[in-house]
Amino acid sequence: MSTENSLYFRVEGGSFFVRLVEAFYSLVVDDPILRPLYPADLGPGKAHLAAFLAQYWGGPPYYSMERGHPRLKMRHFRFPIGQLERDTWVRHMRTAVELSEASTADMTMLIEYFEQTATFIMNKH
Repeated sequence: MSTENSLYFRVEGGSFFVRLVEAFYSLVVDDPILRPLYPADLGPGKAHLAAFLAQYWGGPPYYSMERGHPRLKMRHFRFPIGQLERDTWVRHMRTAVELSEASTADMTMLIEYFEQTATFIMNKH
């Protein structure tokens, strides 16, 4: 479970990540670059992302219990992710983070993680 020094604990748990993901998806839903990459039903993806982020940042391992190892590169391989898609995704996630109630230090950590991870899963040039 979470420890008192984890980001999960500092942002007061899983509901933070649910709100973060909702804010992010509210930007994706009308985005002409990203929306075609997502399935018609955004609900499962929202739930998976919120659970993954909560677990990654020190929360309970619900994501792994349900889905196994995250395997981010493998799970995103079927989607064409180049520089444009990566930058658009990061821009929307940065906006969601900046709208959150996280501290400035935690916002910085989140944004750095999202920038690095989005680069890691790129698969087209």
